[in-house]
Amino acid sequence: MAGLGVQLTGWPEEFCDELVDRGFYVVRYDNRDAGLSTVFDGGPRPNPMAVYLGDRSSVAYTLEDMADDAVGLLDALEIHAAHLVGSSMGAMVGQALAARYPERTLSLCSISATTGSSEVGQPTAEAFELLARPPARTREEFVEADIASHRVLGSPVYPGDEAEMRAETGRAYDRSFVPEGTGRQLCAIIASGDRTASLAAINAPTVVIHGTEDKLIQPSGGEATAKAIAGADLVMIEGMGHDFPRGIWPQVIDTIVSNAARADARP
Repeated sequence: MAGLGVQLTGWPEEFCDELVDRGFYVVRYDNRDAGLSTVFDGGPRPNPMAVYLGDRSSVAYTLEDMADDAVGLLDALEIHAAHLVGSSMGAMVGQALAARYPERTLSLCSISATTGSSEVGQPTAEAFELLARPPARTREEFVEADIASHRVLGSPVYPGDEAEMRAETGRAYDRSFVPEGTGRQLCAIIASGDRTASLAAINAPTVVIHGTEDKLIQPSGGEATAKAIAGADLVMIEGMGHDFPRGIWPQVIDTIVSNAARADARP
């Protein structure tokens, strides 16, 4: 499950291929309001700051609605239950799915996410500025904004190639560009509030992965998530920010596989 405004292509094919080699059937999909999925247009313009201050008039849906989308996809694919892997907002959707639909959840891997509590996982001032900036309107603005974000949120221990990132971001723009959809997704995150109590309902084997250098969702968010879910393991990756660099793939894949094996070992 992909993060805020991220399309299914945010999960690289090479990463998914490695999971397939480990015996998994991998499903990537575009969340509502992203990629080639349904765009929820026509309502009020999303106003995340107003939602944060208590005005929910621009909220089009919640994380729970997005979890229901994922269950609908499983139904369409005739998959009764799945190992859930999500990053950032996608992990929050996965948390909601695992809590609401335990019978559809084999295991949960929550990456770079938080509980929704205002007491943990808050962005640094520098990262908050990125959330508050106006959305890009052109391809050039979109690419430059993404590069600027990576300079703040990227993993300092795993620097990426800027030319490759520009090309990848350009391809994402060409596939789909829904700036207000990202705003509606952000409103959904804020409107869903503190989910700490609901996370206690998760009974699937769970692992929480978080980067020590995450500035968008600071490490306390991952720590609180693991604490809220009974039996959850916490894996902190040194030097990882709020991105998905190739250098962490082996550890993430090994962690996903090990956590899934916990589910396979249950009666």
